[in-house]
Amino acid sequence: MAETKIKICGLSRRQDIEYVNEALPDFAGFVFAPSRRQVTPEAAGILKSSLDDRIRAVGVFVNHDMDFIKNLCCGGIIDYIQLHGDETEEYVLRLKERLSTAGCMKPVIKALRVKDSSSLETASRFDSDFLLLDTYSPQEYGGSGRAFDWKLIDAIGKPFFLAGGINLENAAAAVKTVQPFGLDVSSGVETDGIKDAEKIKKIVNLLRSVK
Repeated sequence: MAETKIKICGLSRRQDIEYVNEALPDFAGFVFAPSRRQVTPEAAGILKSSLDDRIRAVGVFVNHDMDFIKNLCCGGIIDYIQLHGDETEEYVLRLKERLSTAGCMKPVIKALRVKDSSSLETASRFDSDFLLLDTYSPQEYGGSGRAFDWKLIDAIGKPFFLAGGINLENAAAAVKTVQPFGLDVSSGVETDGIKDAEKIKKIVNLLRSVK
């Protein structure tokens, strides 16, 4: 089994960048949707300029205007696009066409919120490079900090990230049980709502050791 990738999401402070630069996860997420972790394009640009080149920056969007995303891609602020809202198959196709025309195509991650077995029926329809499976919540598009029933995950036709309540206690089990391409962690490496350097370091080291 290939080594599971690690994404630390919701970075919003200079200290957060320092923490991930030390721990070296594979991906770092900047949330542009309304959230307590939301950053502006200007703030994300400043944070990205300090991010270690070995870490890929992921922009998290919820039903955003395509030009907003395109500007961040073409400006070199994000390396991957994560669509975490109600974006349709047509939206994904049109976005990729627009980025290709602009000469700044980036890999696309489409998030699916898992409530029951039918939640994954649309997985194969999206022309995305990756999927991200997160916990369904009627109040929010993500970041609930709760895990869903991993037994609902059947054969997924493309590499996927597993999100929703991932932390030090269940990360190793998630890798062995689900065998995802990557784990997406946010609140699981926070203390009192703030990114915790020690938790980030521990979960990255833990996942690097899982076979």
